[in-house]
Amino acid sequence: MLLLLAGCVAVPSLAQRRAHADALAARAGWRREMIAADPFTLAAYVPATRRRAATLTVYLEGDGLAWIDPSTPSADPTPTDPLALRLALRDPSAAAYLARPCQFVGPGERRACSAKYWTSHRFAPEVIRATSQAVDRLKQRFNARRVILVGYSGGGAVAALVAAGRRDVSRLITVAGDLETRVWTQEHEASPLTGSLNPADAWRELRDIPQTHFVGGKDDVVGEAVARAYAARFRTGPAPEIVVLAGFDHHCCWEEAWPALRARTGPGEARRVRHDSGPRPPRN
Repeated sequence: MLLLLAGCVAVPSLAQRRAHADALAARAGWRREMIAADPFTLAAYVPATRRRAATLTVYLEGDGLAWIDPSTPSADPTPTDPLALRLALRDPSAAAYLARPCQFVGPGERRACSAKYWTSHRFAPEVIRATSQAVDRLKQRFNARRVILVGYSGGGAVAALVAAGRRDVSRLITVAGDLETRVWTQEHEASPLTGSLNPADAWRELRDIPQTHFVGGKDDVVGEAVARAYAARFRTGPAPEIVVLAGFDHHCCWEEAWPALRARTGPGEARRVRHDSGPRPPRN
């Protein structure tokens, strides 16, 4: 697998990474909570004071610190700087944040954690089921009927796959999202994600959901070709919206621009709003 790191720096400990995210959240009046979602425990950040909301926006984190170097998986995928959390904290609507499996979890909460879940199986069916369960828990806490899913990087793949299995998603938004994993691994000459689902294969289930996918014009981690290949899979119905921002890369400058970018996605009502909220029956 391929890891593209920003530079050769000492990796902060898990305690430091958790403290960093806790501090970001606390400054905005948010706090960390743990959600049991079989077979994992998922970390969430939510406002300390939650208001009722018809629609809840849930942000899904990227792959985090998946690799130490191109041949060495990390012992813990907790991100050193959680961009999806930073985006969530800048959303003026009712919002919550979900980490990926095994991110931000302590030693007693690492059930089912294995390096495969941040390498070959990062988008495995059990990852998608657990994330969808956690979304249900968050919906209940906010008394929400619908959700908008926002995913960053690999969290974009998870957001799309979760959306494909639900009837209550009114909009799908990704930032530098890994939406066509075969194209992505081929581009980087990386090993196929053999234990993972590919969001592009779920295009039929996603075609009725309004989608906006933001891509950095200078992103050499998940570039425009991945988003275009995903959009090309939609043979019927409106094609997903791809928005390329020329000066952006995989990390810059999403946080600063996010309030304006989020505003352009609209209220998130589906073309055909699915009022029968809840997960879809499993596909054969």
